[in-house]
Amino acid sequence: MKRKKKRFVILASVFLVGVVAFVFYYVASIYKGLEGLSKTADHSPFYEVKAIDEKSVEPPKWTGKEPVNILLMGVDARGTNKGEIPRSDSMMVVTLDPVRDRIHVFSILRDTYTEIPEHGKNRINTAITHGPNTAMSAVGNLLGIPIQFYVYTDFQGFIKLVDAVGGVDFYVEKDMNYESIADKHEYDIDLKEGQQHLDGITALQYVRFRHDAMSDYSRTKRQRDFTNAIAQKMKSTTSIMKLPSILEEVSPYIDTNLSVNDMWKLASVGYQSKMEASEQIPPMELVKETRMGRAAVLAVSNPNELKEYVRNIIETDAPGQSEEGKPNVEEAIK
Repeated sequence: MKRKKKRFVILASVFLVGVVAFVFYYVASIYKGLEGLSKTADHSPFYEVKAIDEKSVEPPKWTGKEPVNILLMGVDARGTNKGEIPRSDSMMVVTLDPVRDRIHVFSILRDTYTEIPEHGKNRINTAITHGPNTAMSAVGNLLGIPIQFYVYTDFQGFIKLVDAVGGVDFYVEKDMNYESIADKHEYDIDLKEGQQHLDGITALQYVRFRHDAMSDYSRTKRQRDFTNAIAQKMKSTTSIMKLPSILEEVSPYIDTNLSVNDMWKLASVGYQSKMEASEQIPPMELVKETRMGRAAVLAVSNPNELKEYVRNIIETDAPGQSEEGKPNVEEAIK
């Protein structure tokens, strides 16, 4: 009897040591992966403009107790030279409220004509070419909220992320077809309406498609919807267990000013928060299509009303474009 008890104690001890070793390895792998997301020196895509960008307004600090705003930027880096920064193909601001455990997502129309600090007026998607601090400052001034952090990636980073989480089950609302002749058909879009499993390539096709009546208006809506879907997939037990390998896959394609400590805090807030609103910026009622020289741009008819619009959503969860009497993009794109 004593021998059996001793054997059980030995087996339990070995099992416990194994669990502790696994947890240590898992946490260490995650830490290493998170640390690799923030690039330094010449590994950063912004090393050519870093000296100038650092002279612009520093992003505000986040204590972890107030709402935090993160600028997500996706670029098309095809055909660019080393050190060259392409314009943003997509720009979104994710707002997390650690007090009320809620999330808001704002997607910014890339042709929005606004002030770029120290660089005059231009389309908002040009801001990143002057560096991330400039981009955060420009977007923050446009929305009337502080932008503390940024996350920057390109097409390949997006593809790697979707594939690393095992793809996403998603409903494609209509057939989507487009031939990219200039890219020798590498980025053709061919999706069918219906529920389907999107991998990295097909997911990129979905979020890039804008060849319909609503063009970029509908595309930003799709980007917000898919961002929510990928966030929900990341919360799954399977994705959490695969986090070290996910980080290893996407790390080469991402740059951010988030520290590892900030990432841990954000992960905790995001995991327990609920999506409350997903809106286009500027909203349809404040968009004014115009031209600057030969370029077609989107002007904001009333900048103060735009800031109030954003503040109402964040603070009171006021409805946005679906409010009665206002244009509803979600209905228009169906």
